[in-house]
Amino acid sequence: MSFIDRVDPELVPGLELFPAELMTAIGDDPPSARAMLEPLLSAMAEMLPPTDVTIEERAIPGPDGDISIAIYQPTAPVPRPGLLMIHGGGYIVGTAREDMNGIGYAEHVGCTVVSVDYRMAPEFTYKASIADCFAGLNWMFENADELGVDSSRIAIGGGSAGGGLTAGLALYNRDNKGPDLAFQLLVYPMLDDTHETPSGYEVTHPNVWNRDVSLKAWKMYLGDEYGTDKVSPYAAAARATDLSGLPPAFVTVGTEDLFRDEDIDYAQRLMAAGIPTELQVVPGMFHGGEGLVPTAGVSQRMRLGYLDALKRAIG
Repeated sequence: MSFIDRVDPELVPGLELFPAELMTAIGDDPPSARAMLEPLLSAMAEMLPPTDVTIEERAIPGPDGDISIAIYQPTAPVPRPGLLMIHGGGYIVGTAREDMNGIGYAEHVGCTVVSVDYRMAPEFTYKASIADCFAGLNWMFENADELGVDSSRIAIGGGSAGGGLTAGLALYNRDNKGPDLAFQLLVYPMLDDTHETPSGYEVTHPNVWNRDVSLKAWKMYLGDEYGTDKVSPYAAAARATDLSGLPPAFVTVGTEDLFRDEDIDYAQRLMAAGIPTELQVVPGMFHGGEGLVPTAGVSQRMRLGYLDALKRAIG
């Protein structure tokens, strides 16, 4: 059975929304990929319905200069729960203005969302990315009162590379005695730099996040550590040997996702380490498909799955 045959029929039109040329450019020419992606993201943002969520862009101190952030504030009464959101994009593309998710979390959960514009590959490796996210997390805790946030109900979360960074940040935060986290939301997280799994070989379709582009992205993100046994778990959380002491987790992934097997394995390892963990595996869903075809029934089931999980955890 082909990849198309395995994808939920409602999602098939979404495969044409993310052209193969853009996917190839992410792995071969990141600056061009960013330029190609900008109008696509703008068009998707314009399709969002009206909202009462306010969006503020500002700069905060980072480890090597200012970091840009976007703050999404709902109308919910204070003190609210909070989410440090980490955007996706294969560690190479994307910005803090991930409005569909920022607004979605703020509205559904009634939480303040802080999204971090972390430094990306190939200009920087994971060391800069994780440092920026950790700085954003600490800033959020230090400024919880100003943000109207209850610091005992702050979660971290993101999709794809943002999910991978979320998992890495949870480990980094634990090991560096950072603030207490209420929850980690791992939406089809990018965790394993080798993809030595059945799903890591199955997904080769040029219009979705596939094995070829993913390995190129990992090479840029890891720098000199790529292809060695020295890859840090803060970069590729699947490399972590100790998952104890982490916050409760929700992991979701589709059956037609390159990351399916590594995500299922990570969820099982979290459970084995005694971390309260919920796993959602969505039949017929390809990587990021719920964002490309949000009206599909399978997309709504997946999205409500992780929105409700966050609401149960901190709302």
